[in-house]
Amino acid sequence: MPEVDGFTRPYWDAAAEGRLLIRHCGACDRAHHYPREFCPLCWSEDVSWRPASGRATLYTWSVVHRNDLPPFGSRVPYVAAVVDLAEGPRMMTEVVGCEPADLLIGMDLKVAFRSGIPVFRPTGASGPGLPRT
Repeated sequence: MPEVDGFTRPYWDAAAEGRLLIRHCGACDRAHHYPREFCPLCWSEDVSWRPASGRATLYTWSVVHRNDLPPFGSRVPYVAAVVDLAEGPRMMTEVVGCEPADLLIGMDLKVAFRSGIPVFRPTGASGPGLPRT
């Protein structure tokens, strides 16, 4: 689990409730991720948390077959991925509820949560789609 601090607490609290937040800049009106206390696009400190739609498209992925770090070792193989959030930013994540052979660049995904961590699954996936908890 990531370390939660005062700055990232709103992000993790929302994720625990099944909501995805991203940072939004009031100066340039653009979203960014990962969370920072300033906008990496215009350097303004006028940033705040905003709800994300939870929609994304698959940018790229890799199937991980070996990882000795807990808790990942018990989850192999898993799909490590980069997705383009509907709001614009890219996000590293995991894709669940889909066989790796069925993944396609540009496929539509939606956020899901596993133990308070945002993961993504295909929009057409039914059921919880959260294997290997």
